Amino acid sequence: MKLELCSFSGYKIHPGHGRTMVKADGKTFFFMSSKAESLFFQRKNPRKIAWTVLYRRKHKKGIAAAATKKRTRRTQQFARTIEGIDKDKLLALKNQTAAERENMRKEAIRKAKLKKSAKAAPKGKGKGKK
Repeated sequence: MKLELCSFSGYKIHPGHGRTMVKADGKTFFFMSSKAESLFFQRKNPRKIAWTVLYRRKHKKGIAAAATKKRTRRTQQFARTIEGIDKDKLLALKNQTAAERENMRKEAIRKAKLKKSAKAAPKGKGKGKK
């Protein structure tokens, strides 16, 4: 038993039902009813006709019961370590307040300046030409 599909609505057509139209170029069209045939010849878009299969596919009707929506897994977050810093120190740095961070920055700048001035000082004093 060969079932055809309606060229307009997309419904199955059982043997002995519907109409077949063959164009001059050899294309065949199957229509399940005069309603579908009429709308096809009026050049109506089956995606805009509410009872057609194409409309139902476009507007996602009746597929929720067949297949449930796939759940996506959320990615796990890992606390990544930085070479040379242990996990406890990393957590301490993360939980610092803005004021503590600013004080540490100022202290680091002050130390860097002292180190730079200490490096520059010996060059001026020392053995020189007389």
